[in-house]
Amino acid sequence: MSAEATLVFLTVVGARFVVPLLIPRWPLPAIVAALILDGIDQTVFQWFGYDPPGYQGYDKAMDMFYLSVAYLSVLRNWTSHPAYQVARFLFFYRLAGVVLFELLDSRLLLLIFPNTFEYFFIAYEIVRLRWNPATVSLRRWVITAACIWIFVKLPQEWWIHVAQLDVTDTLRDYPWLIPILAVVIIAVALWVWRWLWPRLPAPAWRRHVAADPLPEEIDTAAERDQWVSSHWRVWSPATLEKVALIGLICAIYGEVLPGVRSSMLELFVGIGAFVVVNVAISLAVARRAGSVESAASAFGARAVVNAGLVVGASWLINKVGGDLNLGAALFFSLLISLLITLDDRFRPVAQVRFGKGERSPEPARR
Repeated sequence: MSAEATLVFLTVVGARFVVPLLIPRWPLPAIVAALILDGIDQTVFQWFGYDPPGYQGYDKAMDMFYLSVAYLSVLRNWTSHPAYQVARFLFFYRLAGVVLFELLDSRLLLLIFPNTFEYFFIAYEIVRLRWNPATVSLRRWVITAACIWIFVKLPQEWWIHVAQLDVTDTLRDYPWLIPILAVVIIAVALWVWRWLWPRLPAPAWRRHVAADPLPEEIDTAAERDQWVSSHWRVWSPATLEKVALIGLICAIYGEVLPGVRSSMLELFVGIGAFVVVNVAISLAVARRAGSVESAASAFGARAVVNAGLVVGASWLINKVGGDLNLGAALFFSLLISLLITLDDRFRPVAQVRFGKGERSPEPARR
C-alpha cells in the first residue's frame, strides 16, 4: 500500500471512530454522518487504488462501534421507555447477528439479523425534532420498527449482502429502472405531503437537533456518583449487559485485527473479566474518590489505568511463558475504556428516568 493510500485509510478509519462520538450531543446529524461514512469508505479506498482485504469484517466491526455509541446515547437522551425497549432489542439482535456472521462467514445471517436499530434510531430522532416521543405508545414504536425491518432493511440487506449488487452498475445495465424509481420517490413524497403530514399532531416545541438537557436530579457528577453508590452492584443485570455489549464488540474486532490469536470465545471471556474489573473500579471511584465532570478527563484517567493493567498482565503472561499481543491488547483497553466511560455516564440517566416509573419531564422549550 502506497503512502498516499495509507494516509487515506488512516483518515477514513479515524473519522469512523471520531464522528460517532458526536452522536450523544447531536444524535440525528451525527448518526447520518456516520451512516454516510459507512456507505462511501470502500469507494474512497478504491479511488486511491486500495481495496482492503477482509473488508466485510472490518466494515461490520466499524458499524457495530458507531451503533454501540448510538445505543449508549439512547440511555442518555431518550425519554420514551417503550422506544428504549424496542431499541435495546434491535441493537442486541443485530449485535448477535454480526457475531454469528464473523463465526460462520455467511452473508445470509446479515439478512436474518438486519440492522433495523440504525433506522429506528433515526426515526425516533426525527420525531423528537418537533414532537414529544414520550407520548407515543409502545404499539406505534413496534409498528415503526416492523415497517423499517420489512420494507427498508430486508430489501437493503438482500441487495447489499446476498445479491451483492451495486446501484450504479444496476442502473447502467437496466436504465428503465430510473423512471420507475423517480415515480416511486414522487409517490412517497406526495403521500407524506397529502396524507401523513395533515394527520400529524401539533408540534410540541420548535425544531431542534441537539440532545435535550439531562434530568436535573442527575445532571452533575456528584449526583451521578450518589446514584451509582446507592443502586449499582458489581454483580447485576447492568454489568451483564455491559459484558455482553463490550465483550461481543471486542470479539468482533478480534476477528479483523492483525496479531490476535485468541478464539472469539477466549477473547470474549477475557474481555468480560476486564469489564467486571472496570465496573468494580467505577463503584470504588463513585463511593470514595468521586468522578470528574469532564467526559474527556474521565476517559483519559480510565485509559491510563486500563493501559497499566494491560501492561502488567502482559508482563505476567510473558513471565510464565505465555504470549500476549501488547498492541492489540492496548487497542482493546482503549475501546473498553471509551465504552465503559460512556456507559457509566449514560446508564444512570436512563435508570433515573425509567427506574422509578415516572413520566419523563418535557425538554426545555427553545
